[in-house]
Amino acid sequence: MKSKFLKNCMALLAVTFVAGLALSFVNEITKEPIAAAEEKARQQAYETVFKGAQFKSLDNMDELLAQYAVTDAVYTIDDVLAATDENGNIIGYVMSATSLSGYGGDIKTAVGISTESETITGFSVLSNSETAGLGAKCTEDSFTSQFAGKTAAGITYTKSGAASDSEIDAISGATVTTNAVTEAVNGALAFYNNVLKEG
Repeated sequence: MKSKFLKNCMALLAVTFVAGLALSFVNEITKEPIAAAEEKARQQAYETVFKGAQFKSLDNMDELLAQYAVTDAVYTIDDVLAATDENGNIIGYVMSATSLSGYGGDIKTAVGISTESETITGFSVLSNSETAGLGAKCTEDSFTSQFAGKTAAGITYTKSGAASDSEIDAISGATVTTNAVTEAVNGALAFYNNVLKEG
């Protein structure tokens, strides 16, 4: 009886070891293609939110992000690139900001901001886990397109029809999602106004 138990334990251990090795091998093979796909999606989103610009990294981005870390914030700033014209002059910024308050979890966004017009050049949702048919509408053009041209000072949402250059229309039946998206965008705008403009 003891011998059979020991044999079964050894067999289970061997299966677990082989499965662990296989998973590790698959992870190693897929790590680079996944990272490349994520980088490509990020670049495409940035090209969407700031059309016609080239993008370059900021030399002191890590320092800026660390300096801006907000305690108890409902959002994070994940990435910042300078948007440049064909001569390399900075004409704005693109950044990724994540709201931690989505109905289904984090909502990661991309925001473009023009330094010339002090307006949002575009907005896109990079990832979300919102409810299909409700909060997931945050990815639809009817919602995302309304951000372009809004003031870089900050935005609010309304349920009664946007009437100013600082308002967007809320997603019907998805106030939590709308609020989370607004938090992410306002986080990006605050970073622009308090860190990038000051620098």
